[in-house]
Amino acid sequence: MSITLPKALSFPATIDEVSARLVAGGVLIIATSFVLTGWEPLVAVLAYGFLARVLSGPRFSPLALLVTRGVRPRLAVAPRPVPGPPKRFAQGIGALLSTTALVLALAGAATGARIVIALIVGAAALESLAGFCVGCTIFALLMRHGVVPQSVCEACNDINLRARQKRPAAAS
Repeated sequence: MSITLPKALSFPATIDEVSARLVAGGVLIIATSFVLTGWEPLVAVLAYGFLARVLSGPRFSPLALLVTRGVRPRLAVAPRPVPGPPKRFAQGIGALLSTTALVLALAGAATGARIVIALIVGAAALESLAGFCVGCTIFALLMRHGVVPQSVCEACNDINLRARQKRPAAAS
């Protein structure tokens, strides 16, 4: 028996790496702001954003919409498509961590919430500033060990495809 989700809850097969890094930059700003201030609404904003992105990509995430419709179109950088499933997995980790932090914050465990959000700060900094996706790396390890079936991400299996996407195009 197969369950078909509504189109609104679909995730793109490919993601623009530039947009992903810009969204991670926004997450970095929001998460760092919470760690520094402890202002709980910021954790709610993070949790909602991650949940929205894991469920439907940029469709319902204010931060992702700002990036994909406002910031990204103004940049003169060629799109860099990367497989969607690892990015969705990374958003799922962010959703788990930010929701955990929200529960901790609402329960009065502010220090615990800040520690959990500090993990997001680290991952978002790596993604936005260095282009290293922690969640994608975990996803690849899970695929390598058979926890995630190869069929989930056929593009992830083609190492040559990924290498070509990361190399700059030759000048004509």
